[in-house]
Amino acid sequence: MVIDMNHLHIRLGLCCIFRGQPIRFRRTTARYISRFSRPEQLQRISSLCLHNAQSLHKALRYCAAHGIGDFRINSQILPLYTHPVVGYTLRDLPNGADIKEGLQLCGHLCRSRDIRTSFHPDQFTLLSSPKQKVTENALAELDYQAMVAEFTGADVINIHGGGAYGNKPDALARLRRHLAYLPGRVRQRLTLENDDRVYPPEDLLPLCLEEGIPLVYDVHHHRCLPDRLSIAEATDKALHTWNREPLFHISSPKLGWQGKDPRQHHDYIDPMDFPECWLPHTLTVEVEAKAKELAVARLQQDLRLLAKRGTPHTLHSNCNGEVPS
Repeated sequence: MVIDMNHLHIRLGLCCIFRGQPIRFRRTTARYISRFSRPEQLQRISSLCLHNAQSLHKALRYCAAHGIGDFRINSQILPLYTHPVVGYTLRDLPNGADIKEGLQLCGHLCRSRDIRTSFHPDQFTLLSSPKQKVTENALAELDYQAMVAEFTGADVINIHGGGAYGNKPDALARLRRHLAYLPGRVRQRLTLENDDRVYPPEDLLPLCLEEGIPLVYDVHHHRCLPDRLSIAEATDKALHTWNREPLFHISSPKLGWQGKDPRQHHDYIDPMDFPECWLPHTLTVEVEAKAKELAVARLQQDLRLLAKRGTPHTLHSNCNGEVPS
């Protein structure tokens, strides 16, 4: 499902959960699940996982029906899978075969309706940390998400660069070294994203180009943490890191660009924040907004109105480095 705007192709993506639709994903905590015997733990977790696989299918059907071409799958689709104490494998679960089949059905649906899926592990999944345990945990988490990605057909597992740890070049060198430990199913899906506190695009692009890792360009992060690249330049360089349809992120500041903290996300996307220089390209753009599917629907409408007018250049967002006014 791609929005066609006078021969321009933008696939909008919904991130993880819904604001208004009665589609819910269930989670638990290690503290809660530890109260039970191991057999009951596995039974309860199995029930959650089966529910989540069924909810994912509902979510993807919603996307197909509403022209949403991408869905970011919550990292806890299988809750606590890699937890060091209460973790498990699908073979351990009473409904493990049904859960796997349910996730594979989601993959079949995505292929038949041209829906893309992705993963975005949490901020603790780091490959640049100097702590070996953090790296080991990250490798386990990435492999788990790659397993689910194989079932669902997801082609992106997106992480941030992490911290600078007092020496940014050394941190990036560690990240590069740790790539060698990634299984093939992780490596072929791994992407890096510029963030709003440590790593702007120009820090990550050399590594991405040399290692063949696509850059998920987050324009909101770039506006919050600018570098020497304009938005147009960063867009062009990021596009050249991809060997498949590029995936970017869009969001708007909760209190506006002159507000106290522009890093915080708004409920919706201001169409003036959508980079004009993205419009000529075939892209997946994941909408990071608090109103979720409502925000995607509004942005769809805004972009279609621009297309109907036949004047996409009435979209005044600046691609030369400044934030929109």
